[in-house]
Amino acid sequence: MLDDKDLKKILVKEKIVTAEEFEKHLKDAAAEGTPLLDYLITNKVTVEETLYEALAKFWQLEFINFKDETIRKDILETIPEPLAETHLIAAFDKTEKELKIACTDPDDIETFEFLEKKTDLKVKPFISTPEAIKELLKQYHKGIEAEFEEITKAEKKAQAELGDAEKLKEMAEDLPIIKIVDTLLEYAIFESASDIHIEPQEGEVAVRYRVDGVLREVMKLPKKSLAGIIARIKILSNLKLDEHRLPQDGRFKIKTNDYEISFRVSIIPVFDGEKVVMRLLNESAEMLTLEQLGFQPPVMEIVKRNIKKPNGMILVTGPTGSGKTTTLYTFIGMLNKPGVNITTIEDPIEYHMPHVNQSQINPKIGYTFAAGLRAFLRQDPNIIMVGEIRDNETADIAVNAALTGHLVLSTLHTNDAATALPRLTDMKIEPFLIASTTNIIIAQRLVRKICKNCIASYNLTAEMEKEIEKQFNIEELKKAMAKEGVIKSAKDPLTSQLFYKGKGCKQCENSGYKGRIGIYEVLEITENIGEMILKKASADEINNQAKANGMITIPQDGFMKAKQGITTLEEVIRVTKE
Repeated sequence: MLDDKDLKKILVKEKIVTAEEFEKHLKDAAAEGTPLLDYLITNKVTVEETLYEALAKFWQLEFINFKDETIRKDILETIPEPLAETHLIAAFDKTEKELKIACTDPDDIETFEFLEKKTDLKVKPFISTPEAIKELLKQYHKGIEAEFEEITKAEKKAQAELGDAEKLKEMAEDLPIIKIVDTLLEYAIFESASDIHIEPQEGEVAVRYRVDGVLREVMKLPKKSLAGIIARIKILSNLKLDEHRLPQDGRFKIKTNDYEISFRVSIIPVFDGEKVVMRLLNESAEMLTLEQLGFQPPVMEIVKRNIKKPNGMILVTGPTGSGKTTTLYTFIGMLNKPGVNITTIEDPIEYHMPHVNQSQINPKIGYTFAAGLRAFLRQDPNIIMVGEIRDNETADIAVNAALTGHLVLSTLHTNDAATALPRLTDMKIEPFLIASTTNIIIAQRLVRKICKNCIASYNLTAEMEKEIEKQFNIEELKKAMAKEGVIKSAKDPLTSQLFYKGKGCKQCENSGYKGRIGIYEVLEITENIGEMILKKASADEINNQAKANGMITIPQDGFMKAKQGITTLEEVIRVTKE
């Protein structure tokens, strides 16, 4: 992606604008919130073709323009349609060794590498205009419309000749449907999506991906394709084809040389048909380190010290989707040595770990967290991971296991670390048992990371600071940041500090974010915290004492990461507001 300095050089050199005009257009585009290239074309400062010819010259690539050209279908479809539309690229020619593509950004290396792996061809980029590429992309729809026409004919014929289950099976094995489903799955993997939503609406089918915790629509499909797509997914997941009235759950796996992805499938009946949600779990993903999770160095030392203890409880808290299980898996990975016996009971098993005995609960047959935990204690374990403490019975067995020489790791649903203590008391656990068995409680949230390809700095305005003051104790935040050396002095106003955000580029789908990281608070059960638990102190009192002991809170950790250019203030505010 071009930065403003390079773009200025190109436009001035090609005499499209003067240096003074460039600065004016840059300010006006920023005020409108419009990318500069779009602004220049919309406001007729230059024409699209002249601009992209100049860019091609700068990149030393050939410029190509398409005038009513029809691309061979097999060449065009070398790139899946969602990928072509999102990244504004189109394949227009290929040889035995090379794939020629039209693009507007030759720095989109990640996409080119993906295409080279997928096709076994060397990608050769050509520069074209966005409008020319959009015209090329319309040719996908001609092909897809014809294919859907075929699907509809096949569907009507099958309805006349076959029973419901047989008809659906035939549709699911239809090549266009297989291709559509394969493209949906493949593109979700490429985009690092955590979930795929296929949602029937009145006249169409919406497909949305959850990427970095945020749902966004990626395509709309004709309503007539729904039955075939659902049937295809049911076949992959080994579900009943002719059951449309009851929810169904299943799973399947895709394994290649590059990845091994497990899909957890949930299908429910809705007003306009059946809705599918697929959760993607990357089983070939490498185990993360504490640094990659986002623990700050002083906090990391507390975590390392406590997970090395031979017994006690380590609890991770936070709302659904805040990365609790990933944190527990990282701890298990650190503890996974030949000299220990590790057993986990989960719902569901998200990642398979070598040398760890992982067990999946099944409440239908009475195999609950409590039942599994009770059985585990007869299996000579050193370390036990319980997916979640949900009820009194599980809490009671977990605490007793921690008391009798086992290290127990588990999760709880509470908003902060201190609230986990009264929550355990509500589950009928005696305060003296909580105080004597709990080692640390970690509360966490996930924030999106700023895209490193388009990061830019800015200063807070006085208005922004006032908005932040409404939700957070700014003086407390600044003291914590100064103590950790993130800012020089707690006396300086936030408006004097540089913060960061992503401008938006192709690498991050113009969102300004790429990937996620945790923000944490780690409550260590010290002697004075233990005494407060015995006295049945409130969560607020424990929280205040923990902060006096030096605990960094979730907002403080978030603001530090925003100041360090890891995430944005908007993200911290989004995930911490209650």
